[in-house]
Amino acid sequence: MKPRSIATRTGDDGTTALLYGQRVSKDHPQIAAVGTLDELNAALGFAKATRPAGTSPDELARIQQELVAFMGEVACAEVNAARYDESKFTKIDDAALARLDAAVAAIEARQPKFDGWATPGANLHAAALDLARTAARRAERQLIALPKEGRSVRPLLVQYLNRLSDLLWLMGREAEAGA
Repeated sequence: MKPRSIATRTGDDGTTALLYGQRVSKDHPQIAAVGTLDELNAALGFAKATRPAGTSPDELARIQQELVAFMGEVACAEVNAARYDESKFTKIDDAALARLDAAVAAIEARQPKFDGWATPGANLHAAALDLARTAARRAERQLIALPKEGRSVRPLLVQYLNRLSDLLWLMGREAEAGA
């Protein structure tokens, strides 16, 4: 049996498929939002790879898994939203937001030191976290623009990205302090 290729060639015409097969242009706002979430996931992978020795990758890995679920929901056409809601796909829920809130509170309780606005680059890990934070903010902007394009967005998704960017900012400041 011939191995399956990643090169399907179905996108050679400038289109790609949403979750349930609907074809849209590769510059469609939902595809742009999913692409930015994918970039955020890659940036989190970079931050995970640059973490100091002896620190756990678990929190960043969990967030990466949540982003995969997030991308699935955003990659679903409005006409298939109810179908997605009823599916067994993992979805971002209140517990995911609560975990981010708890992580923010835990770092704030440690009172990381920072002086005014952050200037990224104190060390590789802090810089990686700041790249992830800026990707999260861009994803948030793209997500809140989707309703203007006819795709509703659960408020929880916007809250999740907003909180995630806050967490990444705090993690960056904490990583700077360890420089």
